[in-house]
Amino acid sequence: MSIKENLEQVKQNIARAAVKAGKRPEDIILVMATKTVEPERIREAIKAGGLIIGENKVQEAMKKYKVLKDEDAEWHFIGHLQTNKVKDVLTFADMIHSVDRLHLVEKLDQRLQQEGRSLDILIQVNTSHEESKYGVAPEAAVSLIKQTARYDTLKVRGLMTIGLFTKDEVKIRTCFKMLKEIYDNVIKEGVDRVQMKYLSMGMSGDYRIAIEEGANMVRIGTAIFGARPTPDAYYWPSEKTDADRAEQM
Repeated sequence: MSIKENLEQVKQNIARAAVKAGKRPEDIILVMATKTVEPERIREAIKAGGLIIGENKVQEAMKKYKVLKDEDAEWHFIGHLQTNKVKDVLTFADMIHSVDRLHLVEKLDQRLQQEGRSLDILIQVNTSHEESKYGVAPEAAVSLIKQTARYDTLKVRGLMTIGLFTKDEVKIRTCFKMLKEIYDNVIKEGVDRVQMKYLSMGMSGDYRIAIEEGANMVRIGTAIFGARPTPDAYYWPSEKTDADRAEQM
């Protein structure tokens, strides 16, 4: 099947999952996960109706942005963000899904102040409690949200998680239910300057489950573009570096 046909199939699946969950299909936002996908194939997907490009690696994204920046599409950064890449990511990102620690918040704020602008962000939560996964611990998520809300340049617009990589649907749903619970609690608490609009969860293997559990933003790559030549481990690192751990302490 072509990219256009795949994209249409994904949209149909999203619509069915939305209806099953009692939602309007048009309220579910599709982010095309374009890691390893060549610019011309991304362009093809945009022409077929893809509106949002989601990239995981800053350097890879910058190269593609130079080629595709004139296309009518938003650019979201959905991968782990190192603080030394903050300046670069801000050259293209309309939203960052993966803010997960105060040190990163501070670095983003410093740069955004220099540029005199603000940015929409999502707080990434590690709902699977896996040491190898990035994201703030669920029990610390509300605290990080409140701390982030103090920075005028950063607009907290929701939450993101990566579901457990398993075929056990119950365990996958548990991750998504946990994020939805945090999302709802933040709304009930009414944290100043925080607007819970987006619940970003679900990828090619589990997006229908995610929608049923409350997602209104899904990140889909292989179901649109096909299998990748590079293993997922390259994009979702199996081990955190010492620097990563130090930042999250």
